[in-house]
Amino acid sequence: MWLARLTEMGLLRPSFVPPAEVRALREYARARTSLTRDRTRAWQRLEKLLEDSLVKISAVASTLNTKSTRAMIEALIAGERDPHVLAGMALGRMKSKHHALVAALDGMFAEHHAHIARILLDQISFLDARIGELTGLTEAQLAAIPASWGVDSNGTTGPGCGTGPGAVILPAAARLAEIPGISIETATAIIAETGLDMGRFPTPGHLVSRAGLCPRVIQSGQREKTGKKPGNAYLRGLTGQAAIGAAKTTTFLGERYHRLARRRGKAKAQVAVARSILVIIWFLLSDPRARYHDLGNSWYQHKINTDRLARNHVRQLQALGYDVTINQAA
Repeated sequence: MWLARLTEMGLLRPSFVPPAEVRALREYARARTSLTRDRTRAWQRLEKLLEDSLVKISAVASTLNTKSTRAMIEALIAGERDPHVLAGMALGRMKSKHHALVAALDGMFAEHHAHIARILLDQISFLDARIGELTGLTEAQLAAIPASWGVDSNGTTGPGCGTGPGAVILPAAARLAEIPGISIETATAIIAETGLDMGRFPTPGHLVSRAGLCPRVIQSGQREKTGKKPGNAYLRGLTGQAAIGAAKTTTFLGERYHRLARRRGKAKAQVAVARSILVIIWFLLSDPRARYHDLGNSWYQHKINTDRLARNHVRQLQALGYDVTINQAA
């Protein structure tokens, strides 16, 4: 009753409720995320099953989801047990690992292992088909929202516009996909969580707060401590995934991650880069004409005060008992 009266008097801020078309997009994107997690769990169960049968193929191959490893598993299910024959199914660069594959495939794969592996592979194939179907539905739903459309050089707008050379405005997903670590699928899922109207978030900090990527103060009387802020778990997971991808690139975001990881650890560096990505997303969605321009991995080096850095090094050498004289190089 008290909350209803406060709402009636306009003393409570309204909750974020996106339009119906964005809610439908969110349902598609979240369903795809759930099925992707199920597929990952199925691959993990298959790997555990192979480990149980002393088939250590995952120790040689980087992943089970390759043509080579899939063919070897299918042959194991069909009844082939000769490790030399199985290792001969390797393709591409895996051919150079023949001896390691022979040792890894010399296990105790029994009939019941084959039955369970068949079930898991069928489940993975089913999930692959459903994920592909949901990907198409998600892209079609986003293309049906006018705010996500691009504008061609001749001023034409609509689904599929803005992808050619000289486009005035890129489609919303394409603008976000220019950020390191973000693909079209990830960009679509992020838009499903944030919406396209950044007027709901007055500042980038409001969007960051919605994702729970900023600290909060927990106060009890005169005691205060910081803690994690609850937020949109889907949005936080997507930006965290993008941060991990950006960390592997030679870009500004990649350099930012490595600089922070050296001082504060990888976990805090990932959160910091995820927050930076979300701030960039806010600006790109606020202004459709905006484009992402990477500052480069050498941006921090240009911002270093060389005089101050030199003085610090001189003081460190003097503390060790050295007399230091610096001459400017020609």
